[in-house]
Amino acid sequence: MTARPASLQSFWMPFTANRAFKQSPRMLVAAKDMHYTTDDGRQVLDGTAGLWCVNAGHCRPKIVEAVQKQVATMDYSPAFQLGHPDAFRVAERLAALAPGDLDHVFYCNSGSEGVDTALKIALAYHRARGEGQRNVLIGRERGYHGAGFGGISVGGIPANRKAFGNMLFRVDHLAHTHNLKENAFSRGQPAWGAHLADELEQRIIPLHDASNIAAVIVEPLAGSTGVLVPPKGYLERLRQICDKYGLLLIFDEVITGFGRIGPCFGADAVGVVPDMMIVAKGLTNGTVPMGAVIARRGIYDAVVNNAPQGTIELFHGYTYSGHPLATAAALASLDTFEEEGLFQRAEELAPYFEEAVQSLREMPNVIDVRNMGLVAGIELEPRPGAPTARAFETFLKCYENGLLIRTTGDIIALSPPLIISKAQIDELVGKLGDALREVGRNP
Repeated sequence: MTARPASLQSFWMPFTANRAFKQSPRMLVAAKDMHYTTDDGRQVLDGTAGLWCVNAGHCRPKIVEAVQKQVATMDYSPAFQLGHPDAFRVAERLAALAPGDLDHVFYCNSGSEGVDTALKIALAYHRARGEGQRNVLIGRERGYHGAGFGGISVGGIPANRKAFGNMLFRVDHLAHTHNLKENAFSRGQPAWGAHLADELEQRIIPLHDASNIAAVIVEPLAGSTGVLVPPKGYLERLRQICDKYGLLLIFDEVITGFGRIGPCFGADAVGVVPDMMIVAKGLTNGTVPMGAVIARRGIYDAVVNNAPQGTIELFHGYTYSGHPLATAAALASLDTFEEEGLFQRAEELAPYFEEAVQSLREMPNVIDVRNMGLVAGIELEPRPGAPTARAFETFLKCYENGLLIRTTGDIIALSPPLIISKAQIDELVGKLGDALREVGRNP
C-alpha cells in the first residue's frame, strides 16, 4: 500500500471540487483487471473503465510489457521530419479498422487535441480546394469536445464555456436530441428524434449559407453530458445533408471508439461513414496519453497534393505526436482487443447489460434509463434547490461500497471495461441500486 502524501495542496485537480476533495480525499493506489485498490486496501469495482478509456481492463500484461520494453529501447523520437516504425504500424492498423476510406491518421495526445486537429484539417481542406471562405463550424448543444478553445467553442456544455467565452466566433450549434417525454426508458437507439437533424438544413444552412460552412462535428453518442443515445436515423440524416451541401461530417469517437457501442466504432454501430473520426482514450487502453484523427483519403489528398512540392503541407503537430511509448501501448492494446475478441464480447454482453441497467427504473428518483452497447445513463430527478447533489451523493455511497461510477449533473454514467463478467454486471447494478435506495431516503 502507498502512503498518502503529507500535503494535498499543491495539485490543482481537474474537473474537481478541490476544497471538498482535499477535506475528504479518495485515493487509488493500484489497479488490476476490473478493480482499483484504495489507499486503505479496499477493492473498488470499476464501473466506468477509468474515465471511459480502460476498455480492456487494468494493467493487462501485454500492454504493460510493451510499454516497459519500449521505454528501455527508445524513450522518445521526434515526429517532425523524422519517424519511427511503430507510428506507421499503428496508423496502418487504425486505417484497417476504420470504416470506408478513412485511411490516413494524424497523431495528437488527447481527445481535446484531436478535436482542434480535426477542425484545422477541415479548414485546410476547404482552403486547398479553393473554398477558403468555408470557415463556419457547427457543433451541437450538450456536446463535449474536450477542453481546448476549439473544443469548448463547438461544444455545447454551458459550464465548460461560461468562464472562457466562445473563442471561435464562426460557430453555431444544432439542438441536442434529449427528450424525456418522448424517449424515457428507451432501450438502444430511441425511435423519436431523427427529424432534429433537419435543423441543419432548415435553419443553420439558410442562416450561414452552405458556401461558408466547413464542417459539422458531433459525438455518435454524447457521453460526457450524460449518455444521450442517437435517435434512429438521426446520424444518417446528418450524413445526407452534409453530402448534399458539401459539408464535412466529423465524428468525435473519443468515448464511443474501440468497442464501446459497436463492432469497433460508433460509426459502425449506426452504419454512417463520417469524413473524419477523432479517437483517443481506448486507443492505448488509457495506459499512455494518445489521440488521433482518422481522415478520408480525399481529405489527405486535397491538403497534401495541392501544396507545392517539397513544402510542409499542413503546419500543425505536437512534440509528442506518435510518441514511442504511446504507439507501443496502442499496438499492444489493439492486439489485446483482437486476440481476446473484446469487441465481439461487448456485443454479446450488451443485451444482458441492458436488462440489468433497465431494472434500475424501479429505484427511487430515477426518471430515465438509457443504454447502447456497454454504456448506460441513469437520470435522477434533481433535488429541489440542489441540482447535482443527489447524483453526487450516490457516487459517494457507491465508492464507500466498493463501486466506481461517474456522474454528470444528475445523471449517472456507466461504461465498464469490456472484460466485465455477467456476475460483475450483477454486482455493479446491485451496488448502484443499494446506493440509490439509501440516497432516496433523503428528501
